[in-house]
Amino acid sequence: MPTLAVWKFASCDGCQLSLLDCEDELLALAGRVRIVHFPEATRASAPGPYDISLVEGSITTPGDARRIREIRAVSRVLITIGACATAGGVQALRNSADVAEYASVVYARPGYLDTLATSTPIAAHVDVDYELYGCPIDRGQLLETIGALLVGRKPDLPAHSVCFECKRRNNVCVVVAYGEPCLGPVTRAGCGAICPAFRRGCFGCFGPAETPNDAAQVDLLRSTGMSGPDIVRMRRLFDPAAEPEEATS
Repeated sequence: MPTLAVWKFASCDGCQLSLLDCEDELLALAGRVRIVHFPEATRASAPGPYDISLVEGSITTPGDARRIREIRAVSRVLITIGACATAGGVQALRNSADVAEYASVVYARPGYLDTLATSTPIAAHVDVDYELYGCPIDRGQLLETIGALLVGRKPDLPAHSVCFECKRRNNVCVVVAYGEPCLGPVTRAGCGAICPAFRRGCFGCFGPAETPNDAAQVDLLRSTGMSGPDIVRMRRLFDPAAEPEEATS
């Protein structure tokens, strides 16, 4: 029976909980794979190699960097799950700041910390086979990916934008109708357009679509009254590497 391991790095555990939230589907999955390492669910653990490794969280310490290389070495297929693992997460906002200054304010004894200056995605350190986006991930995409691998086919994962999902749900465009800033045109689908369905603009938690039109997106956000610095901050919340140059000009 194929083996499955779930690993945590710097994260909130929400994507691991998405797996536990599968409930009935998880029982069916447990009949197809042997879950051998999943600290969020059980103390039991078995040594590798592993057929599938799910990795949540970003790399923020030297120890993280060493550990992910060890996990990659014993994993036949490695799948990153969630915004932290695929893009660095909200904690990657520190990448454009002074970490030492932050540490001096937050911690009484920052000298005890052993941290990197940046929070980086797993793919910045090892080869990744598949990436599941979101904060948290969509459990349907998770089950699709694992199920596809078990039967030997490529997972069917969306690459288009959230705008397509809004059309499927018959959502009114929140930018056009209400003047709400929205990152839907440049954000990868997968969430089901939850925020626009409740008259709130998308804030990009599923990461950038494959071919985002940043220039048009900046113009769209400016039309809602956003300033250049505000646009940059909005884009970098879940995509720390975003460089919307038109917003800074």
